[in-house]
Amino acid sequence: MAFQDTADAVQWEEAPWAPGYEAPATRPRVLIAEDDREMRRMLARALGRRGCDVHEVPNGRELLGTLTRGLAGVEGAAPDVIITDVRMPGVTGLEALARLRRVDWATPVILITAFGDAATHAEAHRLGAAFVFDKPFDLDVLCEAVRELIGEE
Repeated sequence: MAFQDTADAVQWEEAPWAPGYEAPATRPRVLIAEDDREMRRMLARALGRRGCDVHEVPNGRELLGTLTRGLAGVEGAAPDVIITDVRMPGVTGLEALARLRRVDWATPVILITAFGDAATHAEAHRLGAAFVFDKPFDLDVLCEAVRELIGEE
């Protein structure tokens, strides 16, 4: 499976689902794509404290590249949930979601946005986003959404 416009900056060993990585079976894998470094780190810390293996990328292009390279080496070791910002340079969260759905990628996607108008929400849901959160949002609510998507109650 390949996506166009993938970045070469992500190394195999950076992705928790890359060849040779042995994640504990009980730790859900979450991939976060967010161009705001502080927001990305805050999300990663919050999810990490709740028992997730988190991998961070700064944009949609690296999100797609990370997925492509990770899956090329490890069958069935994709992230359990993807969280992506809607507006990012290069490939937006909506564009990344559309590309994933075009190749029948079924991983649940949560979109976060500071520009949550009705049209953005409608497009996100049309593309199959599991949740759309408008910034600022409650971190506990987002973490509960992740737990729901991975089947933890």
